[in-house]
Amino acid sequence: MSVTTAPAGPALSRRALLQIGAAVGGGLLVGFVVRAEAAEQVVSGFAPNAFIRINPTGEIKLVMPQVEMGQGVYTSICMILAEELDADWHKVTFEHAPPSDALYGNPVFGLQATGNSNSIRAFWTPLRKAGAGTRAILVQAAAKGWGVDPASCRTGWSEVIHDASGRRIGYGALAGRAAGLKPPADPLLKDPSKFRLIGKSLRRLDTPDKVNGTAKYGIDAMPPGVKFATFAHAPVQGGKVAHVDDARAKSVPGFRQVVVLDDLVAVVGDHMWAALQGLAALDIEWADGANAGVDTAQVRDRLVKASSRPGVVAKTVGDVGKALGDDAIEAAYDVPFLAHATMEPMNCTVHVTAGRCEIWTGIQVMTRAQAVAAKVTGLPPEQVIVNNHLLGGGFGRRLEVDQVETAVRIAQHVTSPVKVVWSREEDIRHDVYRPAWHDRLSARLDGDRISAWRHIITGSSVLARWLPPAFVDGKDFDAVDCAADMPYDIPNFEVSHVREEPPGVTTGFWRGVGPAHNVFVIESFIDELAHRAGIDPVQFRLGMLGKAPRLQTALRYAAEKSGWGTPLPADCGRGVSVQPAFASWIANVTEVEVDGDGEVKLRRITCVVDTGIAVNPNTVAAQIQGGLVFGLTAALFGEITIDKGRVQQSNFHDYRMLRLNETPPIDVYVLQSGEAPGGIGEAGTTAAAPALANAIFAATGKRLRRLPIDRDVLAGRKEA
Repeated sequence: MSVTTAPAGPALSRRALLQIGAAVGGGLLVGFVVRAEAAEQVVSGFAPNAFIRINPTGEIKLVMPQVEMGQGVYTSICMILAEELDADWHKVTFEHAPPSDALYGNPVFGLQATGNSNSIRAFWTPLRKAGAGTRAILVQAAAKGWGVDPASCRTGWSEVIHDASGRRIGYGALAGRAAGLKPPADPLLKDPSKFRLIGKSLRRLDTPDKVNGTAKYGIDAMPPGVKFATFAHAPVQGGKVAHVDDARAKSVPGFRQVVVLDDLVAVVGDHMWAALQGLAALDIEWADGANAGVDTAQVRDRLVKASSRPGVVAKTVGDVGKALGDDAIEAAYDVPFLAHATMEPMNCTVHVTAGRCEIWTGIQVMTRAQAVAAKVTGLPPEQVIVNNHLLGGGFGRRLEVDQVETAVRIAQHVTSPVKVVWSREEDIRHDVYRPAWHDRLSARLDGDRISAWRHIITGSSVLARWLPPAFVDGKDFDAVDCAADMPYDIPNFEVSHVREEPPGVTTGFWRGVGPAHNVFVIESFIDELAHRAGIDPVQFRLGMLGKAPRLQTALRYAAEKSGWGTPLPADCGRGVSVQPAFASWIANVTEVEVDGDGEVKLRRITCVVDTGIAVNPNTVAAQIQGGLVFGLTAALFGEITIDKGRVQQSNFHDYRMLRLNETPPIDVYVLQSGEAPGGIGEAGTTAAAPALANAIFAATGKRLRRLPIDRDVLAGRKEA
């Protein structure tokens, strides 16, 4: 894989945090205010969303509002802070934030959550203001001590410098005297041309601990006296435990106890092997309940039928019905349920005692974890302590709190701390799945352009369940993301969403969320229309991207670097896609070879990214590469199927991943830009499937409108 930078086209209470400035050593505590309240409100008791601390040794610590799950956000957020603070990068550290929506809430969500590829987008301005405001305080303190005008001072590498007198003083020495000063309400931010950290590919702060094995993930938590547990859910959603015979399990060495709840059975042991063997030795009878008849075909039939109902219109321009006429070009696309299959199995360690519940885990929603534990135990939230750790993959799965809820329910019956770990089988069969979708599209061509477009999206609403206040008037902005705001200039345009919830299946956010589905559908249909018009797919897109110049630039660059239009061997093809997802403009070209048995070999991927100011370009490229592999895995192999209410897949033998020897060279070009940063953690996933499907069409002439890729269709063993 190659990366190229291209030219332009411990947990603390609120009171404890507020008291740090007056604590031992006279350190400086500055709150930065995400919702634009003036900084002086911190002094009068306002609880800001995050904090900077500078101690007398000059160490600068950020209480990290977001969580790290491999996306590099810890390093990038620290870079933003250090840049505006003019800090010595080697003196910048961080710690996990405790649960608090008031202090650490993501300004986009209004709650403490990491997702939607918005960590940098959400905290770009607040963190810059935090750093700049803190720098202004330090300059004011130094200038006051020297009796000079603050304007005659400058900063650099954690020092305030007065060139006229040759004096300089470090931030640590200034911390005590600066503690009583107020930052400006609207501090002057650096011009991007003056950045010395942002835009450079710095080494990640979490890499050393991951290399030497000292990094702590949720599954690594080992409080004294901890026992281990694993469990079996009812195989059908809504099912219950009918009977349990634990006679054989009691003979397993290390066995401690069985915990039987209404919908699950857990075994606790001295070690994980004892828990696993004990669970395997149980004889469990289940009452399946009302969802025992659910299967994949039924789910799809419901989606297809629902697509004929009137939906909620997300956007309409012009007169679509009249412009389409009676002979519009039509197509239907389908995508399946998908599991997350994070590398670190779902897990949570809990100790419930009288009046207290302590949790050790890795999760994307800290306050929700605290809240669900409080609900289960009946404790007030302040008596639930949540210790967050690194996440071994999130992908939206750890936006859910079932790992915490399940562990707390089990822990209430165990006297010691207990580490509850999901087996891979439980993880796959009881995930919160990416929705299955059915899409109907209609369009009319007018020469080399599309004159009318209608897109009906049918599927569940994750937003309605996960964040009801954002589901207004039946509108789910995630379900139509990249569809309602597609970048093409089409004069008659309509996008609607028909909500249809599947029986017996809970759906949730999956890396790429709405765009990962919509971009596949849209860019595949755009490709169909280009071929129908007899126009090169790149040129066809360029002709309708006049209102998206950044995307035009990215597309031209991708075509150039991929060798678009140059000859390829037989059975090979190139496919292209573009996207405005997560406020990053991306063009992707995939090159494939398809053999006579329908097997697809990935030959090369060229991805051009305009994500605005790239805080750490290497991280951007790494996220694109990882996202592409994740998305290609889903497109080539990913599918969750259901029979008699039971998920059929169970582990990586039947829910397989793209392997190292199957991964192609991936060339990522990060365009230089002065625009505000976009999101990047999910953008690569979104870019994967459409360019792949379009490349397969170029190689075979067969248009695949369903995922995953059907090798029987490609080999001619069945019709599409």
